[in-house]
Amino acid sequence: MKNLLYKAVAVLAMSAALTACSNDETTVSGTGKVALEFDNSFNGNDLILETQANTTASNEVLKITAIKYIISNIVLTKEDGTTFTYPKSDSYFIVDEATATSHVLDLKNVPAANYTKVTFGVGVDKAQWELGATGQADFLAKAQAEGMMWSWSAGYKFIAFEGTFTSATVGTALPFKVHTGQTGTDYNYATIILDLKTKALVRSNITPQIHIVTDLSKVLNSTNVIKLSDNNPNGTGAMIMGGANLPLVTQNVATMFTVDHVHND
Repeated sequence: MKNLLYKAVAVLAMSAALTACSNDETTVSGTGKVALEFDNSFNGNDLILETQANTTASNEVLKITAIKYIISNIVLTKEDGTTFTYPKSDSYFIVDEATATSHVLDLKNVPAANYTKVTFGVGVDKAQWELGATGQADFLAKAQAEGMMWSWSAGYKFIAFEGTFTSATVGTALPFKVHTGQTGTDYNYATIILDLKTKALVRSNITPQIHIVTDLSKVLNSTNVIKLSDNNPNGTGAMIMGGANLPLVTQNVATMFTVDHVHND
């Protein structure tokens, strides 16, 4: 009797294991969606355009009137180390602080899996730009409408960071603009790789939202320290749009994104 009882228990255990395995396979099959939410901040504070006084580590006070940046080439890494590359033709987005709907990038037809990393570019990669104007599909017109092009020959603006500033040497608020992109032989495209604090569980009935905080204080103060007052040669404002500073800004940009949390809803 004991042997029969043991056999019955073993059969039930195996059946339960097979059922669980079958359920797991069903759960992670097919495709789902992922939402990447970009939340702009300044040194730990939510960003408010126009009125908020933001003090940099160099004791310059900025009032930010506009911040836009291009996010591209999104890659999701699964817990087994394999990756899913979002289709390149659909992988170019403009995040604009003034347009709330642009803060969330909705990715569709993502293979169901548990994801542990997200990778993306800031800007338009050189290979895409070298396809020429006809190779940009609808994104060229969108970038032009959003003011994220200098000209076709000069290329895209990867980041447009604008406002006014004061400092110890600048008592009356002056305008500033920090625009990154191709300058000379420097292409200034940044690739960002972020670990997820919680796995993003993509399922047909679960759409993870990956909440990414963008700390704009790091544009000027991070790996490199860049003072707007040092880039105000004529006393009329600071315009950082080329020259030796742009590669330094690009290095800073690579540090300004962090994953705050993941919602698996």
